[in-house]
Amino acid sequence: MLSVAAAAGLGLLAGCGEESAGSASGAGSQESTKAKRSPSATPSKHSPSPTPKPRPELPRGGRELSRYRLVGYCGLPGAAALGRLGVGDLDDRVRQIEKTARAYAADREPQPVLELLATVANSTAGPDGTYRSRTSSDTIRRFHDAAKRHRALLLLNIQPGRASVLGEVKALREWLVHPDVGIALDPEWEMGPGEVPGNTYGHTSGKELTDVARYLSGIVDEHDLPQKPLVFHQVAVSVVSDQSGLRPQPGVVFIKSADGIGSPGMKRNTWRQLVKNQPDGVRTGFKLFYEEDTEGSRLMTPEEVLALRPRPDYVMFE
Repeated sequence: MLSVAAAAGLGLLAGCGEESAGSASGAGSQESTKAKRSPSATPSKHSPSPTPKPRPELPRGGRELSRYRLVGYCGLPGAAALGRLGVGDLDDRVRQIEKTARAYAADREPQPVLELLATVANSTAGPDGTYRSRTSSDTIRRFHDAAKRHRALLLLNIQPGRASVLGEVKALREWLVHPDVGIALDPEWEMGPGEVPGNTYGHTSGKELTDVARYLSGIVDEHDLPQKPLVFHQVAVSVVSDQSGLRPQPGVVFIKSADGIGSPGMKRNTWRQLVKNQPDGVRTGFKLFYEEDTEGSRLMTPEEVLALRPRPDYVMFE
């Protein structure tokens, strides 16, 4: 919506048991037997095998996102117009997400999501001319702490303005090394030269999305993390060009979220346009607007959302 502010199942590696010092054949074996029978034999000084360190998992277990239906709210503290996550007590909000998530889980386990705007597009250039501002580390930490308390996923949403998308993702690396933090891109707010957020829809490309996924894949590999979601919100077909340029990357799950506004019929029509000819390996998401969708109409029900095909992996509310 054009309102400017202000998302591999491997088990634990089994440790190999140490071979006994007396396992060799011949005289050595006989000596070992004698030593065991002698009351004066000195006990073995071998150290026990170290316990393998558990591999990092998703907040509610496992390493694959396909186990879950992601359901979340988006927002920014103090900016009610940007989503429900920005108002009220944060823990209360997460408990509401938990309740909502259960209604959409269907054949999967519910996974609550906090989608925090970490980079916000602005209508003015700002001191660096990027038409964007960054959310403070203190705020991100507060939301990450809440996500950990409630075993939720934290998605850091990026509205880049004229800034480099990959640059904004790299600036969030200290958070992305955690197994419960992913990225959501909002290319509707990605501006080219001479473009101003709010005056026109922004745009991205399959290649750019792949570049971001490749960077995240490197973090996943370096830290042995579970799958990491990379959501990209799309309000119109024009927002993502050269979709065939998307290239899946190890450990990263692409989720295209359809962000159309309006009545259930209008939203289904937008959905059909956006999922048509969708590349292999890209999953789907669906966005509901508490206010805009209900102006002259109503919010779609969980049953209606789950009847969409393909069934959305991520349902997000604003």
